[in-house]
Amino acid sequence: MNVLITGSNGFIGKNLKISLEKLKRFNIIDFNREHSEEDLLIAVKKAEIIVHLAGENRPENNEAFEETNHMLTKKICKFCSEKDTKTHIIFSSSIQAGNDSQYGKSKLAAEEELLKLKNNSANFVNIFRFPGVFGKWCKPNYNSVVATFCNNVANNLPIEIKDKSNKLNLVYIDDLVDQILEVINSPLDEVFVDTKSVHQKTLGEVAEIINSFRKNRTKLYVANMEDSFIKALYATYVTYLPKENFSYDLISHEDERGVFVEFLKSKLFGQVSFLTSNPGVTRGEHFHHTKLEKFLVIKGKARFRFRSLDNNEKFEIFTDNEKLQVVESIPGWAHDITNVGENEMIVLLWANEIFDEKRPDTFSHEV
Repeated sequence: MNVLITGSNGFIGKNLKISLEKLKRFNIIDFNREHSEEDLLIAVKKAEIIVHLAGENRPENNEAFEETNHMLTKKICKFCSEKDTKTHIIFSSSIQAGNDSQYGKSKLAAEEELLKLKNNSANFVNIFRFPGVFGKWCKPNYNSVVATFCNNVANNLPIEIKDKSNKLNLVYIDDLVDQILEVINSPLDEVFVDTKSVHQKTLGEVAEIINSFRKNRTKLYVANMEDSFIKALYATYVTYLPKENFSYDLISHEDERGVFVEFLKSKLFGQVSFLTSNPGVTRGEHFHHTKLEKFLVIKGKARFRFRSLDNNEKFEIFTDNEKLQVVESIPGWAHDITNVGENEMIVLLWANEIFDEKRPDTFSHEV
């Protein structure tokens, strides 16, 4: 199936094009600024579906709004009306369509051209009025405050906020692309399509979340990935990091027993760490009232010993990297772990809470 994407080099266009190419059942036809009107005519004649994303947001002069947003759409409609076959057109309008700005007026004029085409031909039209769109490859300091904030915070540049209470309607690029794909596969009867998965946030909220990403990264704190907006915003933020910041250092606590390294922390899921032990070394020898731990030996051989504080019952578990067995600490049972192999032992460790020096819930006890 031939799909023409106008503005395929733009933010939304690039994301959509990659998703369509991965499906391997669409032939993509590109149309961008470097193409001519004749190129457009040829492309429209070939296309069964047109995703019309090309547009001006911040041109050097207002005439470009009319030329690109309105007149380009008018040309596409003219070429579609002259075809022998019908075309499904998906148009990216804006929630600003019809307002007093030149941009809003030009988008409304483009919508009207598409409505005339639909009413006077067999061509099929779906129109999205997009809110603010954010995600990878969005251009900062252009038309997205999210892109600007992410870029500036990731690169230690200041951000300016005039009104923190200013309300934003935002949609993540992956959610938007998924919805466009749905409409491509199943054209809707209604002309105007409501954008799904829109997040309503204030400017202050967005700035605060993005700033927290930078502050918490080296503190090992992970954002709440159960929140779909925060998950999408973090995925966007890291794409603006300079390459030298793709990595960051961890602190290794080393003594004669081996090393202990904290990796990730979250108020939701607790803490992930790893430890090493030299042959014959025993770690632990403590108990918890409420704190839970899960151990996974990924290198070497381990013996876990347990003693009940209730009835003094004892037992042992032996495991190694070939068995890949999770061993859990149980509240009220003292426990330790000994490297019973001949080489270094490495153990992954998850705890259901972040270590708190004031309330460690870790008490020494003989096992």
